[in-house]
Amino acid sequence: MCGIVGYIGNQNAVPVILGGLKRLEYRGYDSAGIAVCDDQHQLTVRRAKGKLVNLETMMLDNPIDGHYGVGHTRWATHGRPSEDNAHPHRDCLGDFVVVHNGIVENYLPLKHLLESEGHVFKTETDTEVVAHLLEKYFRGDLVEAVRAAIKDISGVYALAIVSRLDPGKIVAARSGPPVVIGLGSSEYFVASDVPAILNHTRDMLFLADGDVAVLTTRGVELTDLAGREVIRTVTRIAWDPIMAEKGGYKHFMLKEIHEQPRAVRNTTLGRVNPATGLVTLDGMEISSTEFAALRQVRIIACGTSWHAGLAGKFMIEKLARIPVEVDYGSEFRYRDPIVTPNTLTVVISQSGETADTLAAQREAKKKGSKTLAICNVVGSMITREAAGSIITHAGPEIGVASTKSFTAQLTALFVLAMRLGQANGQLRGDASRVLAGELLQLPEKLETLLACDSVYQKLSHTLYRAQDFLFLGRGIHFPMALEGALKLKEISYIHAEGYPAGEMKHGPNALIDEALPVVVLATHDRTSDESRLLYEKTLSNMQEVKARDGILIAIATQGDEMIRRAGADHVIEIPAVPDLLAPILEIVPLQLLAYHIAVRRGCDVDQPRNLAKSVTVE
Repeated sequence: MCGIVGYIGNQNAVPVILGGLKRLEYRGYDSAGIAVCDDQHQLTVRRAKGKLVNLETMMLDNPIDGHYGVGHTRWATHGRPSEDNAHPHRDCLGDFVVVHNGIVENYLPLKHLLESEGHVFKTETDTEVVAHLLEKYFRGDLVEAVRAAIKDISGVYALAIVSRLDPGKIVAARSGPPVVIGLGSSEYFVASDVPAILNHTRDMLFLADGDVAVLTTRGVELTDLAGREVIRTVTRIAWDPIMAEKGGYKHFMLKEIHEQPRAVRNTTLGRVNPATGLVTLDGMEISSTEFAALRQVRIIACGTSWHAGLAGKFMIEKLARIPVEVDYGSEFRYRDPIVTPNTLTVVISQSGETADTLAAQREAKKKGSKTLAICNVVGSMITREAAGSIITHAGPEIGVASTKSFTAQLTALFVLAMRLGQANGQLRGDASRVLAGELLQLPEKLETLLACDSVYQKLSHTLYRAQDFLFLGRGIHFPMALEGALKLKEISYIHAEGYPAGEMKHGPNALIDEALPVVVLATHDRTSDESRLLYEKTLSNMQEVKARDGILIAIATQGDEMIRRAGADHVIEIPAVPDLLAPILEIVPLQLLAYHIAVRRGCDVDQPRNLAKSVTVE
């Protein structure tokens, strides 16, 4: 959600902090601010409503500098977007500045208590209570004041704090939202996400819940809330900083769509033996015997990752013959879920910090289930708490609407399905080799789809004025209908709905008229009788749409002659592929169609309104 950047070292902190905040713009925000401390221990704050450029313009007229400080981009929760409500926040005397991601759930009783003690509040935010708590508890040591303040707080927080009364340090703390510490040479960084500081250092410490970090020019000290020293492993980030730049593309989203062949290849690399088809998953605290003994799999995720989980259900049940349940992270722990023996819980999160998914993971562990994480970020909280992880290696994803992370998650789920099937004997020999061969050919087939970008661009000119869309699919293609609808609504603000094609008679048919575009996922595997049956039923659904004058767009398998006879007004072809792998291909045209429609409508595709990249509070 909101972005945090802090710096302490020998450079002027201002350009370092502002540069980091720019790299976090993808997270979504509506105001920004910065505070730095100079050599005379004077603490100066600048804040502005709107985009970072407004803050930069303000600072041209009123420049500031100093060797350490903190900055923030805020997404409004408590209090409207305004300069007053922008972070950093201060106490009564301006001795402390605080930037905060998260929610102080008990801020109203704390505020009333502090006001009764004489503190004067100047904002509508929950964060301001933290600054006043620091003022209340400070006795000469900023770290001790932070620990005392945290004890009063209910909720979740990522904090970075500076005080002119205890100069030369930044104190950071975490409980919930992510905090990463960057390690340099006599300079150190704090941020809410890796890309903010990746061009300065690749050596990172990821704070765990309850950690407190003190950054000085001499180094970083880590303790828990009781003051006891803690040790965190330094993680070397493999991402190249250039990977987080647009690389000549108009938008990050378009760049990331075109990076999907590499994301799929990297997720497969080293895990699938092309000669034998055998899958190896390293670094697991789950033995082959435990994999073989599994009797149930639960998949937990949110948003786009949940759609990947729905497709993963088909993959695992087909290849491993193990029943799979898929839950929203936000719902799982509130229904007192029943976790039976020999259950594996798979948690999926691009960032590895999604609050609802993390809470669900902890609930599953509490009930005795081992958890396996599918994640794009090494060292994130979900991977640290899992018994094993499949890192997707998709590289940094900046666009708010997930694209390459989604296809990498689908790939990881397919690899996991193969591993489970091989462990329990359901997937053997030639079948493994054939599937491995098909999987390894996917990047080349994705390149073929991406080369047809002009097709999607041309189609967007026909469809961009529509007010509603309907996406239909059967079997494993239904989750792609949901994801196609989500991508369109996220970035174009067009109402879109995904629906099982077999359920059209139970409601959606009432919506169809000559103004409604209906996108039908009608691919099929010609070698599978089951797939052919679903395909024939989907053709009948398409004819239902045409009988009601709907605008029919079909995603079909290359060389399909029947699809136009079924009445399709527009056909987008994808290369032939087994049914279980089709989602990785068929989602690409839906992503590009959504992208071009949004661009045609003048929308900000990288930073859609009201949305944030990483949802780290409930």
